[in-house]
Amino acid sequence: MIEIKDLLLNFNSILLSEEVKKSSIVNVLCQTVCAQIKSEDVKIKNGIVYLNIKPIYKNEIFLKKEEIFCKLKETLGKKCPRKII
Repeated sequence: MIEIKDLLLNFNSILLSEEVKKSSIVNVLCQTVCAQIKSEDVKIKNGIVYLNIKPIYKNEIFLKKEEIFCKLKETLGKKCPRKII
């Protein structure tokens, strides 16, 4: 029988990896776009990054999308998001 503490450790590692992904995405976006983006403005769901930021920053991210994805692949490897919205 699986103990509760084992399940909680699994959830903790999943949550930790999501926070690591978020911070990596925020760092890459801040370096590329030169804008201050908060981790609260970034949501990750099903491999898609949702940004709650000003449209002017979203446009710049869209223009530099290839550069951002290259940096994210270097940083995150296989856990790189598929899309940024």
